[in-house]
Amino acid sequence: MSLPESYDTDVLVVGSGPAGGSAALMLATYGVRTQLVTKYGWLADTPRAHITNQRAMEVFRDLGIEQEALEKGTPSSLMGDTVFATSLLGEEIARLRTWGTGDESLTEYAAQSPCGMIDLPQTYLEPILLANAAKRGAVVRLNTELIDFEQDADGVTARLRDRPGGSEYTVRARYMIGADGGRSLVADKLGLPMEGQMGKAGSMNIVFRADLAQYVEHRPSVLYWIMRPGADVGGIGMGLLRMVRPWNEWLIVWGYDIDNPPALTDEAAEAIVRDLVGDDDLDVQIDNASLWTVNHAYAARLSVGRVFCAGDAVHRHPPSNGLGSNTSVQDSYNLAWKLAAVINGQAGPELLDTYTDERAPVARQIVERANLSRDQFLPLFEALGVVGGDEEGITKALHAARQPDAEGAKKRRAIREAIELKHYEFNAHGVEHNQRYESAAVIPDGTVETISRDDELFGRPTSRPGAKLPHAWLVDPHGKRISTLDLVGGGKFSVLTGLSGTQWADAAHTLAQELDLDLRGVVIDRDAHDAYGEWARRAEIDEDGALLIRPDGYVAWRRPSGASDTAEATRLLRKALATVLRRSAP
Repeated sequence: MSLPESYDTDVLVVGSGPAGGSAALMLATYGVRTQLVTKYGWLADTPRAHITNQRAMEVFRDLGIEQEALEKGTPSSLMGDTVFATSLLGEEIARLRTWGTGDESLTEYAAQSPCGMIDLPQTYLEPILLANAAKRGAVVRLNTELIDFEQDADGVTARLRDRPGGSEYTVRARYMIGADGGRSLVADKLGLPMEGQMGKAGSMNIVFRADLAQYVEHRPSVLYWIMRPGADVGGIGMGLLRMVRPWNEWLIVWGYDIDNPPALTDEAAEAIVRDLVGDDDLDVQIDNASLWTVNHAYAARLSVGRVFCAGDAVHRHPPSNGLGSNTSVQDSYNLAWKLAAVINGQAGPELLDTYTDERAPVARQIVERANLSRDQFLPLFEALGVVGGDEEGITKALHAARQPDAEGAKKRRAIREAIELKHYEFNAHGVEHNQRYESAAVIPDGTVETISRDDELFGRPTSRPGAKLPHAWLVDPHGKRISTLDLVGGGKFSVLTGLSGTQWADAAHTLAQELDLDLRGVVIDRDAHDAYGEWARRAEIDEDGALLIRPDGYVAWRRPSGASDTAEATRLLRKALATVLRRSAP
């Protein structure tokens, strides 16, 4: 068995994107020795991922970086007036209120979470993650490439190359995380079983600068979808004009024939920009142009032995629904506390098996959802006549839609229905919040969850084991409004109960010392007042019942009603913790 001194680090993280940066930050926050390596000389140089949903913001809130994210991000008030038009200056076809900014969804979103959505391009997110990881003790090495790795029963030995100097050396770690993107060396070497299809279609990103304020300030949005008559844009059927910074930094997504990739010169990129904007004289500065492929692939298993994969390494999909970086952050949030618990001797190594059990179904779900959202543009294409190569198709369709006759009404209805379908991409609140875990780290209580509304469109908060702790506003002893989510997390387990259930908090205090475990007792109406009555309405347990909350905010175990005394509470809680942490009960 390798001695602790023989390890250079506890966890080696490969990759500095949202998954890798988050993992390094979380592990460092939890006191785990961590090294992060990236083969690049700096972080993301193009905006790439950008939609940052409420669940990711909740994770950032727990990590203490929410305010930095808010300062760097574009607020939701400027995100949601999504436009469909023939060009930015051309005829507007429709608008859709998106990302929870519509009148009907504002309350829905606000009730689900203490956090709002923002637009935070990857160029701004990655420095926040890596800077805070380094401040908290993670060792970050740029220009350092993973060449190979081997693992044994005690650890992982990685062979790294210093790219500027060319020298190679090894790092010995207890565990390794491959967060090295869609062309993951780690996932390939592990032989993770990938399902689906790579390279379904071709797309290009064009990052540019141009002052478009006069065209968009009256309809602020992240996305402007430009329909092109007869355009064969690599199966996408349109061009996308995406705001990076209001209102002078932009990104265009435009398709190409995947079997015949174009030579993407600045002149060609400028022509595409001017065409989609609709201004032949627009002053344009091209910052970057690159090609990428649309993928539909996910891993059925996320780890082998002591090596784990997260982020795009195990779920590869188009940017539809804005799920990429959000899911990557949550992968790491799930994995990091488990690694910390095992490394610190608080859990058995079998706990790490639950990472695949819990996150592989999510990987499949979001890949399927993102690709379905892409396919669900087809009804709009058909209604607008932009398929089949008919150059006049959209002109004919829009002309028909303006007519005050039966055919005009039919065309208008078809367009409206096609736009409504896009709520499943741009207002998929349930997809973002209704992720449920089934694994050995969750103890079922025998109840069945009732689904009364569309599970993809609407969040469904519940305190059932396997669900995220519901948000409810409380008031702390200083009179400040705080969320139930603010009372848990921080790398610790929590036992949440009411004022009639203080025996659970006493049991938590006893077991924290007995098991040498980071475990806190939280009593509603003692530690924070249920002033609005929100928690009583959402708890789904009696006041003297208890919830065991994992460090990632998920409910691990639920006791609907109280224990007879502290001794019984201690016994029940000890058994639950032993089960969840995969350790023998003392």
